[in-house]
Amino acid sequence: MRALAASLLSSLLLLGAAPGAACADSILVFAAASTGPAIEEAARRYRAEGNPPVRVAAAASSTLARQIANRAPADIFLSANTAWMDHLEKRGALLAGSRIDLLANRLALVAPAERPVALAIAPGFALRAALRGGRLAIADPDHVPAGLYAKAALTALGVWHGVADRLARTVDARATVALVARGEAPLGIAYASDALGAPGIAMVARFPARTHPPIVYPLALIADGRAAPARRFARFLAAAPARAIFRRHGFVPLPRS
Repeated sequence: MRALAASLLSSLLLLGAAPGAACADSILVFAAASTGPAIEEAARRYRAEGNPPVRVAAAASSTLARQIANRAPADIFLSANTAWMDHLEKRGALLAGSRIDLLANRLALVAPAERPVALAIAPGFALRAALRGGRLAIADPDHVPAGLYAKAALTALGVWHGVADRLARTVDARATVALVARGEAPLGIAYASDALGAPGIAMVARFPARTHPPIVYPLALIADGRAAPARRFARFLAAAPARAIFRRHGFVPLPRS
């Protein structure tokens, strides 16, 4: 099933970037799933200002990075962690000098709004007991950034081994939030930006930043993409109007170097 899903996603991304699908100056942005709504809003604002259209393909950073490595026709990549961007940089897939750290985020424990949980996050906290026989929804901790951060935080807090056999693995952080919102998991770990204002979701607590690596979203242009229009949109994403959009969606825009 995973192989089929990956194949279908590959087909959709490639079809979405087919020649003739947009004007010559349009670009295709591969964006981490957690940034999807914010990037799409920024793209609409960019278009409203008289610029060419921007198409957005949002999915797990791991999936998108593999697509780019296999020469998918993306122009910009916005990753939910530095490791997948490092992977592409080592392969020579990024335009030299185009990489910046655009955003930061927080990790949060979430519950269904109809079944809120009172639970303080601290070393050795009673996470397994709070599941009450259910499963903990997290993005795949073997590959997906949100899951990797979640595993790191739970390991640092000394509770990972207590819940490792009670996971409901999802494809990305937004899927985690959806699973919890439907009541199919009593608790989940996602980005704070995904939990903010999400229907059917109650934020239980944010994880202390010291429990996991910094959640940084690097952005870079793709080496064989359309550099000029991509560079213009990348500059827009780092400017004040887009930064305001990211803040509304729960992200922390990082200072421009």
